[in-house]
Amino acid sequence: MHSHNRERRSLLLTALATGACLATKSVLAEEQPGSDERPQKGDRLVVSEGEHEGEVIKSSDLQLGGPPLRAWPKDPKTSVVRNGSRLNEILVLKLEPSELDEATQSHAVEGIVAYSAICSHAACPVSEWVKAEQGDKTVLKCPCHNSEYDPRQNAQVVFGPAPRRLAALPLTVADGTLVVAGSFVGKVGAQSGG
Repeated sequence: MHSHNRERRSLLLTALATGACLATKSVLAEEQPGSDERPQKGDRLVVSEGEHEGEVIKSSDLQLGGPPLRAWPKDPKTSVVRNGSRLNEILVLKLEPSELDEATQSHAVEGIVAYSAICSHAACPVSEWVKAEQGDKTVLKCPCHNSEYDPRQNAQVVFGPAPRRLAALPLTVADGTLVVAGSFVGKVGAQSGG
């Protein structure tokens, strides 16, 4: 029992540290006009974390079958990265086009899909790419309450308490780079009022 509590405490501290980091980023980003606007048609996608942070994502940067890249939309005219709201963070993933259902294909390009990185249950970050609780597919998972989403089926909930799928972001490719083709399809984040 003690190791479970220790693990839980460690997870909580990590979540708090992540929240503090996100809050700091948001405060810094507010100085940039347009940084908290939702993704716009024509925005380029840039890597949101790690050694390649801020680099434009090319379709060739994505590995077939995952893992997903975390990304922000970036206005190509003003060069403003829309990282002023964590609701703008996106998961970008390249899958076998033949595995995608019709709804998913409608917003995908070359098997590449983009979904909101915010869980529809309690607005935690969807951060894991793991084998599904049921079946043998790899799925997007939120570690807060174990909600799982199948990116091949329009990010439908396949396990856990999430009330609805992740919002999808339609994509296109221009000169090898990923470009936003329209607004989010579906509601981003958690239900208001719980």
